Amino acid sequence: MRRMTNIASAGFGKPVLALDTSTSALCVAVVGEGRVLADDRSIVERSHSVLAVPMVKDVLAAAGVTPDKLGGIAVGCGPGSYTGVRIAVTIAKTLAWAWGVPLAGVSSLEALALGAAGDGGTEADSAPEWIVPLMDARRGQVYTARFASGGGWRRLAADGIRLMREWADELAEQAESQGERERPRRIRFVGDPSLHLASIEQLGERLNGRVRIEVCPTVMEGRSIAELGIRRLAAGEADDPHALVPNYTQLAEAEAKLLAGRQEG
Repeated sequence: MRRMTNIASAGFGKPVLALDTSTSALCVAVVGEGRVLADDRSIVERSHSVLAVPMVKDVLAAAGVTPDKLGGIAVGCGPGSYTGVRIAVTIAKTLAWAWGVPLAGVSSLEALALGAAGDGGTEADSAPEWIVPLMDARRGQVYTARFASGGGWRRLAADGIRLMREWADELAEQAESQGERERPRRIRFVGDPSLHLASIEQLGERLNGRVRIEVCPTVMEGRSIAELGIRRLAAGEADDPHALVPNYTQLAEAEAKLLAGRQEG
């Protein structure tokens, strides 16, 4: 059983069910007492709607946890795949309401970044680094954000959809504006950076060795969703199952075209 990377999870008494379908990875985990009790993952994006509920049942059974023993449900709310995000959020809302347990929606991008931070990556004495999660959003765009580990886990930029080349320029400007002590020792691009390597390479050339650039493809993990959810639940925060909505960031392509057509008409 894997230990969680942040001690905050050990202070939450009851197990938490976590799930995310914002990327090509469907992931489910049950976390309790600072460790992963059971988890599973499937990399078949178009099957999320079919596999998600059975996977939740199987992971709960493997963890030996029944719904009445849960302390809450954590769910990745995106941004990410428009259709995918809705699957996990709908399931989590339905189960939270049916089982009468607290619900905590979290950022899928932050979970992707946190999962890549690694053991000790959020400890106060670690050297600073920036972690930049990427999910392809087509047409040269990415769903992205920016986080810092070392000196504590911090969010430095909000979740959003950005043109990758402009985002790389912004990251360069931010790094260059930092003093020697504040400048990150490295910038790690995690998630799915494969379609945006040219922009990342240009960033590296601009920083000219002053900051190490690393490309680290990673896959979403349920334990990271759980970790973020536990932080919220332990702080007494929870979402209304009837009011929680995914963070779509942008309209689906079909909806955008429909809206544009109406505006032209």
